[in-house]
Amino acid sequence: MNSKTIVSFDWLKSRLDDPQVVIADCRFVLGQPEAGAEGYRKDHISGAVYFDLEKDLSGPVQAHGGRHPLPDLDAFVEKLGRAGIDETKTVVAYDDQGGPMAARLWWMLKYLGHDRVYLLEKPYSAWKNEGYPVTAEVTRPAPLQFRPKPNPDMIASIDEVKQKLHDPQVILIDARARERYTGEQEPIDRVGGHIPGAVNEFWQEGLNADGSWKSPEEQRQRFSRYLDQKDKELIVYCGSGVTACANVVALHEVGLQPKLYVGSWSDWISYEDNEIETGDHGGLK
Repeated sequence: MNSKTIVSFDWLKSRLDDPQVVIADCRFVLGQPEAGAEGYRKDHISGAVYFDLEKDLSGPVQAHGGRHPLPDLDAFVEKLGRAGIDETKTVVAYDDQGGPMAARLWWMLKYLGHDRVYLLEKPYSAWKNEGYPVTAEVTRPAPLQFRPKPNPDMIASIDEVKQKLHDPQVILIDARARERYTGEQEPIDRVGGHIPGAVNEFWQEGLNADGSWKSPEEQRQRFSRYLDQKDKELIVYCGSGVTACANVVALHEVGLQPKLYVGSWSDWISYEDNEIETGDHGGLK
C-alpha cells in the first residue's frame, strides 16, 4: 500500500527498538474519560507513551470553542518534549477507536510543522490479538525540546467559516454520521443539524470492516468528486474537531489539503444567531 500516512504492523514491529521512533498511544472513549489511560496502564505497544484526548490534546471547555478546543500551545509543546518528541523523531500514533484520536495528534503535529508523523494501519486490539509485542511497563523517555512552527493555513476559524458560508469556491465537509448531519438524531450536542451548505462524508467510511484504514486507492474513489474540483477550498468539521481529523487524513492521502474547523458543530451552535440547516440536500455547490 503506497500510503503517505499509514504504516503497517510489521513496519512498526521492526522499529520498536529504534530510538528515533516515538509511539503514541491515543486511546480514548467518549463518555468514559478514564478508559483510555486505564487501558494504557493495563497494556500497550512496547515503548509507547500516552496522550489523553481531553487532558493533552484539548484545552478547557469554555462558552465558545467547542467541546475539544486546542490546548494552550506552550503547554502542549512542553508535553511533546516530555514525551521524547522533537522535530527529529518519527512519531507513530494509534488508538482503538478507528483512528480519530490518533488522527487528532497527527493533525496537531502537522499543524506545528512536524512532518514525520504516521498512523498505525489497524486498531490497538488488532495489534494485540495478532500477537505483536505489548507491555504494561510505563515508558519514561528522556525529555527533549520541541520547536514548533505553526501553520495557521491549516485552521479555519468560525469567522472564516461564516465569511465563506455561501462561497461557491469553498466546500464544507461534515464528518459526522448521517443522522447527526441531517438532525434526525443528536446524542451529544444540544442542537441537531449541520452548517448550511455542508456536505456529509462520514469519517468511518474511510475504514474497512475490521477497523483498518482503507487504501489510498479506495480513499481516492471515495473522494473522487473533490478530486474533480481541486480548485476549491475544503473545510472539514465534525462535532468537536476530533473525528474530522480522520477525514483530513483520508483527504491528505489523496493529495488534498483541507482546513480543519477545530471548534466544529459544538462551537457553531454556541452562537445563537448562527444559521442551522437540517435534512440532506446532497451534492456540491
